[in-house]
Order: sequence, then structure tokens, then C-alpha cells
Amino acid sequence: MPTFVALETDIVRRLQNGGTDANSQKPERARSDGQGTPCRHCLKNVPAGEDMLILAHRPFDTLHAYAETGPIFLCADACERKDPSDVIPEILEAPDYLVKGYSADERIVYGTGEVVATDAIPKKASEVFRVPNVAFAHVRSARNNCYLARIERD
Repeated sequence: MPTFVALETDIVRRLQNGGTDANSQKPERARSDGQGTPCRHCLKNVPAGEDMLILAHRPFDTLHAYAETGPIFLCADACERKDPSDVIPEILEAPDYLVKGYSADERIVYGTGEVVATDAIPKKASEVFRVPNVAFAHVRSARNNCYLARIERD
């Protein structure tokens, strides 16, 4: 079963403590309405009325043409990192998502990307991992391409 992996705590704490994002800007602060505000660390929506951070994130180690950068939300206050799990994260509440595979050098593996129903994500990820040069996958918004979580082989 593929494993969903949240952002690492050291990255998140740096941002929560005023560090800069992928665009070298300090995260914006906003108040959550509790819906559509998925924290990429605890993998829950930021609760209504709580402060959240809005920032640019690039979930890749190196800069290159395929290193997509986009907006994400984080809880503004320290939250508990969701342990890696084969259970679909709570934040995946839309009807469908984009799943696509990447090679070890962080390039999109063409032919692996597909929008699938939320409950079909684990099956699609398993199919993606059968492609020989896929090292990891992302689950992203089907409508906005925003990064939600990394998927790793179990």
C-alpha cells in the first residue's frame, strides 16, 4: 500500500517561526474559515478561527524546470506532524485529485499523471509505482495543481 507523507517538521517550524518561503518571502498570515485550508503538516484543515500561513512551497530538493512551486497552507501555530500512513489523509476531501509520479532526479515521469477519484488514489499510486523509474509521487489538487502530500512506496 502506498504511504502518504506530510511535510517535514523542521521545514514547517522554520516557516512558523518567520522563515521565508520558496519565493524568499515571509508567509502571509490569515484566519481560517475551517474549509479548504489544508495544512500540509498535520494533514487536517486549519480549524475555523485559527491563524494560518499562506506561502509558496516547492516540494523538491533541487531547482530545475520540473520543480513546481505553488501556494500551500500551514497551521500558524505548532501542530503535530501526521505520521506516514497508508490511510487517505483527512485533507483530501474533494471528489478527485491529480496523482503523478516523479523520478529520483525529481522529474515528472510522463504518462503517470491522472486525475482520479479520491478513494482511488491508493490504487492509482500503486499503478504509478509499477513504472520502473518512478521514485515517489505527489497528490495535488485536480483544479489548481496545488501540492497536498507526497506518496512513497510502502
